[in-house]
Amino acid sequence: MVSFILITSMLVSCKKFIEIPPPPTSITQTEQFADSTTAMGAIVGVYNYNPSTGFAYADGNINACAGQSADEISYTTTNDIQQFYTYTLTGLNSTIPTLWSSPYKGLYQVNVVINSIDGNTNLSPSFQKQITGEMKVVRALYYFNLVNLFGDVPLVTTIDYKVNTHIPRTSVATVYKQIVADLTDAAQKLPATYPSAGHLRPNLYTAMSLLAKVHLYQGAWQSAYNEADSVIKLGGYSLEPDVNNVFLDGSKEAIWQLPAKQSYYATADGRNFVPSYSGSVPQYVLTPFQLNAFETGDQRLQKWIGTSVITISGVAKTYKYPYKYKNIAASSTPTEDQMVFRLGELYLIRAEAAAHLNNLQQALTDVNAIRSRAGLTASTADVTSQAAVLAAIMHERQTELCFEWANRWFDLKRTGTAAVVLGAEKTGYTADAALYPIPQSQILLNNLLIQNPGYQ
Repeated sequence: MVSFILITSMLVSCKKFIEIPPPPTSITQTEQFADSTTAMGAIVGVYNYNPSTGFAYADGNINACAGQSADEISYTTTNDIQQFYTYTLTGLNSTIPTLWSSPYKGLYQVNVVINSIDGNTNLSPSFQKQITGEMKVVRALYYFNLVNLFGDVPLVTTIDYKVNTHIPRTSVATVYKQIVADLTDAAQKLPATYPSAGHLRPNLYTAMSLLAKVHLYQGAWQSAYNEADSVIKLGGYSLEPDVNNVFLDGSKEAIWQLPAKQSYYATADGRNFVPSYSGSVPQYVLTPFQLNAFETGDQRLQKWIGTSVITISGVAKTYKYPYKYKNIAASSTPTEDQMVFRLGELYLIRAEAAAHLNNLQQALTDVNAIRSRAGLTASTADVTSQAAVLAAIMHERQTELCFEWANRWFDLKRTGTAAVVLGAEKTGYTADAALYPIPQSQILLNNLLIQNPGYQ
């Protein structure tokens, strides 16, 4: 791993970033960062929507797995991915490694960029500042998901491969300190404007959005409110009036998107969730719990949930499946991008923080902005009851943020309601199931890794 591998297809699929000539197949780190043009090759690679060589979550597994662990979806055929639904996971599960190893491969890429541009006299101070800010946002995102899926995880900020392969697990609290430090520094470095066309690389408000979410998860209500409030008021974003347009390229709501176009499919969520052809059973279907969460007349039920009717032996069966991303083929029109952060989530972050600060009217105002866009009337929650307002917010998060970035799974865990909710809906949930097992293959490679409780 001394050299940084670049594949020409990265640049072809991400042409929106910057037009540069294709680099050689493999070049040394020094050559890669000899100037801003060649350095952009490595930077584009970080954002490349390819699970093998670029963005860690381009396989869509975080939504497919966490959606089952929560109460959103179930799998329709026999496969060990069903273990996420039944809470029978082991360290030998075939999907678990992608949730662990892909982010760490991505972290290595990010750390190479940060390490290579720091103090590099071949690169202008403004370029170093911009790219360092961007990379710290990506690093914070990876660690945020890792600690919420696995708990304590190794904190890797160097590029020494020998050291990195023998790092013990770091406490969640310490990892969160690194996340906050990275995002705070990124917010100081990144401008409000985007560095390239569209919203395909982080800007100031991207860093602030993730920082708002981190503060929310840590119960730092005022800080979460302040960050979300600034993004909503100053970012220039607006809720898309039609929910069908939320995930399109150029969405008014997009704070950060990735150009999701590979050789054979567009977004991984579209590939995973949408039936491959008419008359086929979807791989994943909505649970009754998620389906019943939608109210009559909800545009999200009508436009974000697909329907497939299959007739077998003369009997018709209806399947409901996630349909936020509708494209399967890479050449589909209109173009959908992979959404990382959007304004709808920031409204709900501000609402929850406001409720905890006893600003209940503001909380309901934000909830109602989301409900109005969905074609629903205002919430009937008692504005004098903090518990009622918080319940309304969590309900709205369940219907607005379903199938996105494991939000429902993380919400149930961080609010301490997983045992009650999932225990009533499903069988097999225990406190140990709140964290996924570390892949057994990683424990064999690094004897300093200790398996999570319940998986020994």
